[in-house]
Amino acid sequence: MSALPSHLVLAEKSVPRYTSYPTAPHFSDAVGPEQYAAWLAALPADTRLSLYLHVPFCRELCTYCGCHTRATKRNEPLHAYSETLAHEIALVAKASPARKVIHAHWGGGTPSLLGGERLRELTDMLRGHFDFAPEAEVSIELDPRYVDGDLAPALFAAGFNRVSLGVQDFNPHVQKAIGRIQPFEAVERAVNVLRVAGFRAINLDLMYGLPFQTEDDVIHTAELAASLAPSRLAIFGYAHAPWFAKRQQLIDAAALPGAAERLRQAATAQRTLTEKGYVAIGLDHFALPDDPMAVAQRGGKLRRNFQGYTVDQADALLPFGASSIGRLPQGYVQNAADVGGWRRAIESDRFATIKGVAFSRDDLARAAVIERLMCDFSVDYGAIAEKMLGDAAAFDAAQEDLAHLIEEGVATQAGRRVSITEAGRPFMRLVAAAFDAYLPARAARHSVAV
Repeated sequence: MSALPSHLVLAEKSVPRYTSYPTAPHFSDAVGPEQYAAWLAALPADTRLSLYLHVPFCRELCTYCGCHTRATKRNEPLHAYSETLAHEIALVAKASPARKVIHAHWGGGTPSLLGGERLRELTDMLRGHFDFAPEAEVSIELDPRYVDGDLAPALFAAGFNRVSLGVQDFNPHVQKAIGRIQPFEAVERAVNVLRVAGFRAINLDLMYGLPFQTEDDVIHTAELAASLAPSRLAIFGYAHAPWFAKRQQLIDAAALPGAAERLRQAATAQRTLTEKGYVAIGLDHFALPDDPMAVAQRGGKLRRNFQGYTVDQADALLPFGASSIGRLPQGYVQNAADVGGWRRAIESDRFATIKGVAFSRDDLARAAVIERLMCDFSVDYGAIAEKMLGDAAAFDAAQEDLAHLIEEGVATQAGRRVSITEAGRPFMRLVAAAFDAYLPARAARHSVAV
């Protein structure tokens, strides 16, 4: 991909990833435990639920990671955490009449460190408190280095039906630079073990923009990943945010690819994976043509949440565990990030909600515009504004920001429909940002656009 100089300037702009709107930097303590309890109680009994359970522990920390997680070699903190998680599950179930679960995801960290037996106990507990739809997707993030012949069948027996393996890169010099030594053979072995156990839905997560990573490195990683025939892949741009993730201070910023190289890496990854038969999904996901995510994109039903692109059609996302974020019809809620603060609240029979944001009608309308742009590359923002706000011209102020992007060939516009061009897709977050009412008002540091 040959980038114009002006496109390199766009690629270096700082904008949110838009896995939510309003975005997390705009959450505040105006939303707390009492508000969350009231929102839970107000959910109708027939609400379709999605559950997110966060386990913020790993055996060792990778320097590239920006997640809320800590390293532990001991199992005692994991056992204690799972006990509090069980308490929180019961607390949430008691607070709301909503019961129907259509999606559940365990993230981290490395949630499988809880062990197969304890995960089985917790998933049984969830099923005891909530009614899981027969077709519910129940997924978990795994570190392939810790997947073995005991864990895989235990996860399958516990009802998990999709797994996501963190790969990032298969090149030894890049792995060394990010503190994650993980040979291809280890990932291949994990995939084989999972398939023998019965798993058919297997995701792989890759990254570009890593220290010392080249375009050839990205090709090598993408080809090896595709050779394992996962049903989905994601290739995320590394977000260097050492002011937020202190461990990233160990990464030499001078070794990071520049804007032009990041653009080439992203384009090369997409070309490599589509040539292998994968369908490009949104900004950074890929799926086999018959995967539910590819089907959802074709049908205009693709969604976006804190896990990225998803087929989850739930009405509410309930959070469990330290730092986890939920979305209810009334607004976002986030649990205390420190495990101690989260535990003290839950063990006092009090929700650990530390911040959030209550939605305005304007928030909901802008969120709908941004989601459709991120998922469909095109949106009639006038139609959404008319339907949700009663004023088709409500978002016309975005035109000022859109005009520059249209001039640069990133987007086109017909009436109040804006569409992202093929060449402009790497910059879709900039188009979404034109509709972000919070971005100009409050400075927040974000990752670069590409």
